[in-house]
Amino acid sequence: MKRPLLLSLLGASAGAALACTSLIATPGATADGSSIITYAADSHTLYGDIEYKPAADHPAGAMREIIDWDTQRHLGQIPEVPHTYAVIGNMNEHGVTIGESTWGGRHELEGTGLVDYGSLIYIALERAKTAREALDVMTGLVRDYGYASEGESFSIADPSEVWILELVGKGKTDPGAVWVARRVPDGYISGHANFPRIHQFPLNDAETLYSPDVISFARQQGYYDGKDEDFSFSRAYYGPYDMSGLRGCDGRVWSYFNRFNSEMSPYVAWITRGEGDVLPLWVKPEKKISANDMKWMMRDHFEGTPLDMTLDVGAGPFKVPYRWRPMTYEVDSVEYMHERAIATQQTGFSFVSSMSADRPDAMKGILWYGVDDANTCVYVPIFNSANQAPHELARGNGDLYTLSWDAMFWVNNYVANQAYNRYSQMIPDIRRVQNGLEADAEAQVLEAEKAVAGLGYADAQTQLQQLTNDFAARATKDYKALGDYLFVKYLDGNIKKERDGQFARTPEGVPEYPVFGGYDDPRYFENIVREQGDRLRVIEIK
Repeated sequence: MKRPLLLSLLGASAGAALACTSLIATPGATADGSSIITYAADSHTLYGDIEYKPAADHPAGAMREIIDWDTQRHLGQIPEVPHTYAVIGNMNEHGVTIGESTWGGRHELEGTGLVDYGSLIYIALERAKTAREALDVMTGLVRDYGYASEGESFSIADPSEVWILELVGKGKTDPGAVWVARRVPDGYISGHANFPRIHQFPLNDAETLYSPDVISFARQQGYYDGKDEDFSFSRAYYGPYDMSGLRGCDGRVWSYFNRFNSEMSPYVAWITRGEGDVLPLWVKPEKKISANDMKWMMRDHFEGTPLDMTLDVGAGPFKVPYRWRPMTYEVDSVEYMHERAIATQQTGFSFVSSMSADRPDAMKGILWYGVDDANTCVYVPIFNSANQAPHELARGNGDLYTLSWDAMFWVNNYVANQAYNRYSQMIPDIRRVQNGLEADAEAQVLEAEKAVAGLGYADAQTQLQQLTNDFAARATKDYKALGDYLFVKYLDGNIKKERDGQFARTPEGVPEYPVFGGYDDPRYFENIVREQGDRLRVIEIK
């Protein structure tokens, strides 16, 4: 989704600029040999739900409508194919999954063709059985019908392999696009977060594909004049690098790499100052990564790194790892910026997609799906064989301006928005419920894998759909109860005492006196004294 340009960092609306993160782990890098990609759709105006589109047969001459994903504008039509596959969210019935992040690039290159970036994703999912087929569909669409969006990175995955595709339009004079795609080597991890990650690339390699004019067009436009082998797609088509792209975007990928590879410290200079070597496109993790690891990576706020958002004074007295927009500010005519972490308050939905050919066909793709802030959400298992969206996540159950207490998006917001005020005090209570639910979900999925192994596809589909529906209902109910509990326990700045799982009362039934939670960071008081001097000092009265 839309790149957080400096314009939007400063608070300009531009459609409430969107921003996304996609992390990648190849089969050789994961604990169970699955391909894993993640995605967070971050937007101040995006409601978190999920759409199901069934498989369909189409008559000769049928047309496929193109609707811009962000604006919902009708862009036109293209010929439909005879058969389209079922799609649930960003995964299709074959387990192919696609995520994205928008980096914008040079403004004069915004696409003027027919197919926007969101349509590229969903048309590819409707038409492709493998990641390579999806890549062919996407690049074929922009070749034949032109591209209608800004610069974009895509993660394209199936149970065997993961590709990164980076693509940008050609501006007003040509509706087409230039692009480069690289397969992430097996055993490695990668990612992108609103910044083009492909720099130099091999020109004669079966695992690297690119448009024929990707270098010549850059020369024609005056973006590059060096040797072909030294060409950097990122530098040519992004334009001048800035802190928005490096610290605000590449910094998120660095945090992922840093979690699983101990040699990432030198790249702090790159993400904070644009110095030294560029962040590599992929690195080898020092341990095998699980889907659960990836869920927790999506909850990252740079904890344990020099960019840790819980440690600076901006976190306030409750160590809040969030910063409200705008992201830049001035002090004494000097501009500064907040950190931008993977986990953020304005997420519409996020997922961790695990794809494995070793699981039964009806569950070779598992889309662990969450809505609202990834840090506080509960990930629901949705399978590639899904034939409906669970009610709690279904489109039409509430929207951004219509509260629904049985919509997962709203109950997650009920919990998260209370924690934003007193994070360090409330997050242990949230983690207790969140961890319990997700542990149960993972155990249920393992049991289901055994239970459906000998079943036909239709029977397996029925059981797995019921698992999804039941868990979504349970997680929503439990989170509504959690929100109620937080509201009562932390009312008016107090913390109510508990005993045997209940709020404590005296033998006569009177509520016991609460604990005064106070403030968790002594710097809160130190800053008051620095600012106010002796105005609030306690003195002896004679």
